[in-house]
Order: sequence, then C-alpha cells, then structure tokens
Amino acid sequence: MNKLNLQGKLKALATPAHLNSLRGIKRGIEREALRIKPSGEIAKTPHPKGAGHALTHGAITTDFSESLLEFITPVSESPEETLAQLKDLQKYTLSHMGDELLWPMSMPCYIKQEDDIVLAQFGQSNIGRMKTLYREGLKNRYGSMMQAIAGVHFNISFPDSLWQSLQQLEHDTRPLQDFVSAQYLGLIRNFKRELWLISYLFGASPALCNSFLQGKNSQLPFKELGQGTLYLEHGTALRLGDLGYTNSAQSSLRVTYNSLDEYIIGLQKAIRCRSDLYDHIPDYQHEAPKQLNKNILQIENEFYSPIRPKRNGRSGETPTQALSRGGIEYVEIRALDVNPFSETGIDLDQILFLDVFLSYCLLKDSPELSWDEQQTCDANLQQVINEGRNPQVKLQQNGEARSLQHWGEDIFAQLSAVAALMDEAQGSQRYAPVIAKLHTWVTQPELTLSGRIIASLVEQDQDSGELALLLAERYKHNQAADDYQTFDSEKLDAMSAQSFLDEKDVVAADSVSFNAFLRDYFSRA
Repeated sequence: MNKLNLQGKLKALATPAHLNSLRGIKRGIEREALRIKPSGEIAKTPHPKGAGHALTHGAITTDFSESLLEFITPVSESPEETLAQLKDLQKYTLSHMGDELLWPMSMPCYIKQEDDIVLAQFGQSNIGRMKTLYREGLKNRYGSMMQAIAGVHFNISFPDSLWQSLQQLEHDTRPLQDFVSAQYLGLIRNFKRELWLISYLFGASPALCNSFLQGKNSQLPFKELGQGTLYLEHGTALRLGDLGYTNSAQSSLRVTYNSLDEYIIGLQKAIRCRSDLYDHIPDYQHEAPKQLNKNILQIENEFYSPIRPKRNGRSGETPTQALSRGGIEYVEIRALDVNPFSETGIDLDQILFLDVFLSYCLLKDSPELSWDEQQTCDANLQQVINEGRNPQVKLQQNGEARSLQHWGEDIFAQLSAVAALMDEAQGSQRYAPVIAKLHTWVTQPELTLSGRIIASLVEQDQDSGELALLLAERYKHNQAADDYQTFDSEKLDAMSAQSFLDEKDVVAADSVSFNAFLRDYFSRA
C-alpha cells in the first residue's frame, strides 16, 4: 500500500479527479439540557407530556434523569439546517414546559440533595424498565450528581466518494468497509492525541456551584466568588475532569483503537467481567434490583470515552454487535461542553471547526496508539482541563515537554491547509475564516469559551448560576418569539402523538417477563 502523508493527500485530493469527494459530510447533534425552575433549582416535574414519550420519540427524549432533556437532530449535510432543527426542537419543548427553563451550561444548577434528581422513566415495557434500571445502577455506582452534567454529542460521517478516493490513492485492495473502519480508527487515535485542543478552545465548564460537591473534599485549587461559585482560574472543562463522568473500575480496562477487533474485544470483556466494587448492589436477579448486573459495565454505553466508533444498530443489537456486523459507519464526539453563549448549546463556528479538525485527524498519518501513549493523552487532557489557559502550561509530546501554544500553532498551520482544500471543494469561503479566527485563541486564552465565562463572573463577582439563569431566560424569550425554521408545530405535534402510539405497541409486543427479557438480552450480549 502507498502511504501518503497529510500534504500528499491534500495535494492529491485537490486534483479535479478527487476534489468533489470532499463534499457531502453528514452530521447530527445530540444536545442535553437540564430543566430548571425559574428560581434556578432543578425541576422535579415529569418529562413534559406534550413533548412526546421519552422512550419512542426519535428527537426529544431524556438522558439520566427526568429533568435532563436530550434533543436529537436528524442527519443533515447542512450545518445551518442542523442548528435550525435543534432550535426548533428546543422551542417546541419549551412551549410545553410552563415556566421552566433550559439550563445553558454543562455543570448543573443548584441541587439541594441528590434525591432531587429523579431517574428518567420510560414506561412499563421491558425495554423501558431496563433503561430506568440501568440509570438506577448508574446512581448507585457513581451518584446522581455526576449524571446531572450535560454535554453536546457531535456525530459525523464522511461520504463514500471520499473513501473511494482515499482507497484509490493509497492503492488499498481491502473490501471498502474494512478500509473505512480502519480509516475511522485512525481518526479516533489522532483525535485522542490532540483532544486537549478541543478542551482548550471549547471547554465551557471552568466553574461550578458548590452544591455539586455535596460536602466532598476536592484537591483542585478552587477559588470562590459570589454566594457559592467555585472556579479554576485557568481551568477549561471540569465536566471532562475528575469531577465529571468517571469510573474508577474502568481504569483496569485497556480498550484500545488499533483495530476494530481489538476495540470490540476490549469493550465486550468489560460487560462480561464481574466487578468487586459493585458486587454488593442487588442486580436484576434479585427481588428489588438496584442495577442491571454486577459487571464493570452494565451495558456498553456505560463505557466513557470522548469519542466512539458507531454503526446504527438493528433491533436488539448491542453497539459492538452492530460494529461486528457492518463495521464503522460514523463517529460520535462526546467531548463538547454545552456552549452557554449559544442558545442551541453549540454554534456554527464550532461545527465548521470540527469539520476541519476531524478531517485533519482522518487525513494525517495515524500510527498505532499504545496503552501507555493513551495514558499520556489523558494526562495532557487533564492538564488542559485544570490549567489550560495558563500561558506557562506544558504538555507531553513524543516524550518531551511542549508548550500548548507551540503545539497549537503547529496544529493550526495544518488545519489551515485542510480548510483551504475544503473551501475549494465546496466552492465557498467558510472554513478558512473560522480556522483563522480560532487560531488567535491559541495565544489569547481570554477569547476561549472558558476565558469568557471566567471574565464575566470575576468582573461582576457573579455566581455562575446567576449568569446561567440570565441566559436561560433570554433564550426562552427569544425562542418563543422566533418562528419555526425546519419543522412546524403541526409536524411536531404529530411526532409527539405518534410516540405515544408507538410506546403502546412496544408494551403490547412484550411476550416474556422482565427477568426473562434481561436474561435473554445478556445471553446475547
């Protein structure tokens, strides 16, 4: 096989025979948001009935708790359309929420006690009960507070035309899907190596309400302001750090990304390996279960990773079964904080940057990523999470200390070349200006999302909750006043009504007991 470097691929893809292959990137967004009272406290009300049934509505559902909404856009080739869809889904849901608001930050609002976080309810079908019991397991393993954190997931797939061009340029003779899966895994390895840049630019959780700690001690050098806000002076994304979604048992898992089989074997081992940490919690085989099972992972979705290889599954398939059957179809980026300065939680500049950054991760050389190197990548990420906006911060690259600014300059030089090619392919001038704008953030950390948040809080000695509540009220007012752009209220009403009919069909289709359903599920997993 003929291995081209990044520059070689960019040059080859710029030729008339291959330039059009860069068109047709598809994206989808899943945005999480807590429902809150006008006071800023977490809402304890059920999922808004008018928004549809959480089990069967394809676009409006819940995540861990009844109050943690999740909005899921259809797949689209237009980032503007994706954002418009997201805005419409939020507008519609807000119209069924009374005086409640959507919390515009990743770290949760004021929560008096963990019991205020009500587990998501999905009805009495076997699959609905399984979803709730899985969440009860998360509660009993990690606590509910950690599960109240919200994020934005960005899904992306590249067009078949690009895979065909790349395979031709590299003289690769494997079946196309095998080539595609290998290429996506290369993207994932490079993403993990330079994930710290995403946290630096778009980390938006440098502060939190002290209620989040619930009296627990933290070794982080927090400063205080307002009535109860804790913040890291140079922090970026507490959501991704040790206070966020963590699983100490997962530290023993060595899930790696050098081949699809390697990844699948590592993840399947975790869902079959019993954990001493959770052995005391009754599972589904007990009369009053508090978790699905006693393994390191109850199901594959419990595995935390900032990026996942994905394939749309068939009915009854687990994620790794879908990957085994058909290979990688797209990747899911899970490392994005909710952007509080955007009413949709993510803005157009972020989407365009991710298009370029993920294309760069795909096209550049991606050697195998050892477990030790993965640990170094994680250490770099933690350094940026806690100290990313400190001009003196150092990261580890190829065994040597490197300043964030110098490494960032190198990455942006390559991103600029990728953006130029993507603009040429699109016949537009949209990618290059975004890369140029965000390039300036490397040496001006005050321009980053976390920098803007801290500046706003410190200048006004303001609690993060006050800022979030002001933004939440503004966004609800704006969305109520704006017209629908891609959906309309009649279409969304029909989707809501259909979701209740679909849930009834799911219940009616159950033919075995809940325990028998779970026994069968785990025997096939």
